[in-house]
Amino acid sequence: MQNLETIFQYHSPREDQLPKYSAIREAAHQYAKTVLENTPKCADQTAAIRKIRESMMTANAAIALDGIC
Repeated sequence: MQNLETIFQYHSPREDQLPKYSAIREAAHQYAKTVLENTPKCADQTAAIRKIRESMMTANAAIALDGIC
C-alpha cells in the first residue's frame, strides 16, 4: 500500500478541522445517549455503543487523513 507511512503517522489537527471533530464527537455522544436511554442493558447495547465509538473514530481518521485513503 503506497500510503502506509502516511496512514500510520500522527496527524495533528489543523485549525479548520477542529469544528469537524467537534461536530462528529457531539453527534456520536448524542446518539450514544439515545441508545442508552432507549435500550435495555445487554450485550447488544454494549456492542451498539462500541460501534458508535468505532464509527466516530473512523470519521475522525477520515478528517485527519483528508481523503488520502
